[in-house]
Parts: sequence; structure tokens; C-alpha cells
Amino acid sequence: MSPVVVLVGPMGVGKSTVGQLLAARLGVGYRDTDDDIVAEQGRTIAEIFVDEGEPAFRAIEKEAVQRALGEHDGVLALGGGAILDEDTRALLAGSRVVYLSMDVEEAVKRTGLNAARPLLAINPRKQWRELMEARRHLYEGIATAVVATDGRTPEEVAEVALDALELKEA
Repeated sequence: MSPVVVLVGPMGVGKSTVGQLLAARLGVGYRDTDDDIVAEQGRTIAEIFVDEGEPAFRAIEKEAVQRALGEHDGVLALGGGAILDEDTRALLAGSRVVYLSMDVEEAVKRTGLNAARPLLAINPRKQWRELMEARRHLYEGIATAVVATDGRTPEEVAEVALDALELKEA
């Protein structure tokens, strides 16, 4: 069992919204590994970062992603940093992976780059740019398709993703 589509991309790009639209259009279930982590841990991702640090969170995330990839056959959205793990990237090989991209100005509009994002707490624009410089090649390296979300509605993004993957609606 493996997901029909896996969505990756930076925080705030719309993975959850687009993922739910794709799942509805394809007639399959939707799952988000960030939601899995929050439900399993009983606390927010920001709280895990603050309480235990990023390495501990990444270990929890790696397990959640591995579990979801093995259990879920619908649309799966991964947290923004899930692709940092080499084993996770290897597990995604052969899957239909859509990288949802956006530029920093779009990120500011969508997320406000606020303190609820633990990796962006200080100088959010600069940190977002640095995160993307470090991650962009990883997203692109595992992507079956890259879909720019800038200036598009979630419905338009879902449509472009379906077209790019040559998937038919249910």
C-alpha cells in the first residue's frame, strides 16, 4: 500500500488545503503527518520543538512519515521539513510526489511568517529564504511534478497537480 499522491513543500504553501481537494476529486482519503504527530503526541509541533528540540521532533516525524507511507493509500501531506531525512527521501522514490512551491512574498501573505512557526521565530523573511535555499533542491529531487502556487487558488493548484500527474478525477 502506498499513497496515490504525496504532497511536499514549505510551511504555509497549502499542502493541507490542496491535499483535501485532491482527495475529494480522486475519491480517496486524506492524511497529514503533522496531524498524526499532534494526535499521537497530544501537543502542537511548536510545543515539541520548544520542549524537546528539532532533532527530537525530526525523529518523531520520521516515524510518522514511515508509518503513513505504509498505511495510507490516498493523498498524503508531509510536514515542510520531512524531506530533510535521507531515509524518508528514499522511501518516497517511486511515489507520485508533488512539490508545491511559492516565493517568499507569497509565504508572507499566507502565513504572516508568525511566531507559531518555530523555525521562523526570529527574522522570519531571512529564515524562510534560508530554509528554502537549504530545502529547494531536496523538494525538487524527489518531485514527480512541481506546481507553483503563487497567485493561484487551491482549486487551480489541485487542477494543475492532477494534470501534471495525469490523474483522472473519480
